[in-house]
Amino acid sequence: MKHTLFFKIYIVISIVYLAILLSGNEYLDLYLKPILIPLLGFAVYAYKRFPSRNTLLTALAFSWIGDVILLFADIAEIYFILGLVSFLISHIIFCTLFNKQNHTQVRNNIVFRIGCVIIVVYLIGMLSFLLPNLGDLRIPVIIYGFVICTMLIMAFNGFLTWPKPGNKFIFAGAFIFIVSDSILAINKFHSPIEKGVFFTMLTYLVAQYLIVAGILKLNPKKQE
Repeated sequence: MKHTLFFKIYIVISIVYLAILLSGNEYLDLYLKPILIPLLGFAVYAYKRFPSRNTLLTALAFSWIGDVILLFADIAEIYFILGLVSFLISHIIFCTLFNKQNHTQVRNNIVFRIGCVIIVVYLIGMLSFLLPNLGDLRIPVIIYGFVICTMLIMAFNGFLTWPKPGNKFIFAGAFIFIVSDSILAINKFHSPIEKGVFFTMLTYLVAQYLIVAGILKLNPKKQE
């Protein structure tokens, strides 16, 4: 199937890209990073039509814009801010996307509330850890943290109510997205992490793949 071919190309190029980052040649970002998310978009486009396909493609489009803008983050702070805004929009669209998926199971409200408390405690803890070093970016980062944690909460709600295995893919993807952004934030605002860019991109690429694959699994093709 065409969409699986794009997934395979995405995985291969991601491995090559990550190997290059691991070798310390981060300047090659400019040539490989902009290719990756479009491959996921092509996979979605090659798949059958489903009600939330355009929403997923839009979320990927803003992620791609954010990727490209952040390539220039070392030149001026404005590029980091614009990249942050682009990913903020992407996460809001992901929230809309998750809300559009069909829920087939009854949610365990106790488990859901416990999960929400854990996520909120993590958000408060991470922001408290970073706040002394955020400077003028304090408000944008707080807003971004709130939105991405809302995305994780919605993915967790889906984990409890969506059919398997798509629910697991999406929740794992959203969780790993949080891990990726946490590594990026600590690396930028607190203290450098050895191979921080590598680990940020490794988790980011895995997260995007899992979310896309999960959405497709929630919208399976009809048997001929």
